[in-house]
Amino acid sequence: MLKLFEYNWQVRQDWFAWCQDVSEEELLKKRTGGTGGILHTLFHVADVEFSWISGLQGKPDFTEPFESYASLQKVTDLSAKFHEEVRPFVMSWTNEMELKDLSELTPKGEPVIFKYGEIMRHVIAHEIHHIGQLSVWSREVGNVPVTANFIRRGLF
Repeated sequence: MLKLFEYNWQVRQDWFAWCQDVSEEELLKKRTGGTGGILHTLFHVADVEFSWISGLQGKPDFTEPFESYASLQKVTDLSAKFHEEVRPFVMSWTNEMELKDLSELTPKGEPVIFKYGEIMRHVIAHEIHHIGQLSVWSREVGNVPVTANFIRRGLF
């Protein structure tokens, strides 16, 4: 599981580098599917990872809107800040944490319990899902997408 987090972090950095050659207009443009557009999706991915992992640590959720970070530099900086906060938790993961419970309330106020391992895998799958959307949108912009290959990334 740790290698998949490292993979996602590498791919996210590759997407931030990819964005350097794309106009702000294209990065902010509303697109079909996802959370809106390229930059908003990168913000969303970092936000979701941070918020879930913060919850596992008993820390407060991030609730600021995308509009407060609607530039490539701001989203990149926020992602880096979040990474510094979540990385130690992810890297200290143990098998004993897998079945630990996190209690949440649904929007209707009903209690729900998630296993820590379930949440960690959700965070991984969530980012991979959005990476696919970014790949489609990159072709709409006329650019080659970042490779989604797991191999040749030096993870092993």
